Amino acid sequence: MEFGAVLQTNPPASRTVHLAKLAEQHGFEYVWTFDSHLLWQEPYVIYSQILNETHRVKVGPMVTNPATRDWTVTASLYATLNEMYGNRTIMGIGRGDSAVRVTNGAPTTLKALRESIHVIRELANSRPVEYNGAELRFPWSVGSELDVWVAAYGPLALKLTGEVGDGFILQLADLDIAEWMIKTVRSAAENVGRDPDEIAFCVAAPMYIGDDWQHMRDQCRWFGGMVGNHVADIVSKYGADSSVPTALTDYIKDREGYDYNEHGRAGNSHTAFVPDEIVDRFCLLGTADEHIEKLKKLKDIGVTQFAGYLQHDNKEETLRVYGEMVIPALKEHITAKA
Repeated sequence: MEFGAVLQTNPPASRTVHLAKLAEQHGFEYVWTFDSHLLWQEPYVIYSQILNETHRVKVGPMVTNPATRDWTVTASLYATLNEMYGNRTIMGIGRGDSAVRVTNGAPTTLKALRESIHVIRELANSRPVEYNGAELRFPWSVGSELDVWVAAYGPLALKLTGEVGDGFILQLADLDIAEWMIKTVRSAAENVGRDPDEIAFCVAAPMYIGDDWQHMRDQCRWFGGMVGNHVADIVSKYGADSSVPTALTDYIKDREGYDYNEHGRAGNSHTAFVPDEIVDRFCLLGTADEHIEKLKKLKDIGVTQFAGYLQHDNKEETLRVYGEMVIPALKEHITAKA
């Protein structure tokens, strides 16, 4: 299992760079950030500094979207960073959440998402692509490599992920839901002749090392609110009786509204509807041993990367314990299973 750290680009940018460097020192292979240019600082500028001050980690957004950035500009950003720092980028992409909703916009269609993945991936892999009736390529780009991982929850988005994604990002760590969604993506891949074993399966969720459960829950309750926004879309489209597991849909019944200006923040006042049970199921909380136990179960159902959100008050200590205890234990688990 690989490990990623998910950061917000809150000012000062030097703090984000510091946490990225610390993550690399503790054995994390990926550094992800939110991509919501109004709520936080511009991530691609910060990626360049992170890459300049690290040696191994790959960087990318969790997640970007097709609506707020021109697709060719996005591809150029990746190809440029890859030329500068040696193919150390990754792209997570979805239909759009905070970046579009904060301006009263809406997520894009799945058709637009599919098209954007194709255009960005081809250009960022130094290949030509047809776009708006023209054949485009970057004449200056040679040997750039970019994988595109798709964030999804609903049945049709999961189907798209299996058909075109290099990876799947599931933003919650519930074992039952993760198992169902991984199977759904793998089945979609098989149906179009793809090898599902070539798809990366990333679970992303808050990670908090500690023993004060109420405090940890309160620090991470925002995550249930964030996930609830996507679930509300699913319920609106498919109804509460869709094929999506009820564990994912039931808890939003008391959801009354959401202020995107508090998005992704501990103490978010619009997440009181999220019960403790959901926080415990969706996140990784507790001692190192409790994290290790859940991560082993995630690994056994097919998860290839865990990306831990650090939007709480215990960032450095959580990174330290992961580096000293959690990551080594999971590497040993993989060796033993092999």
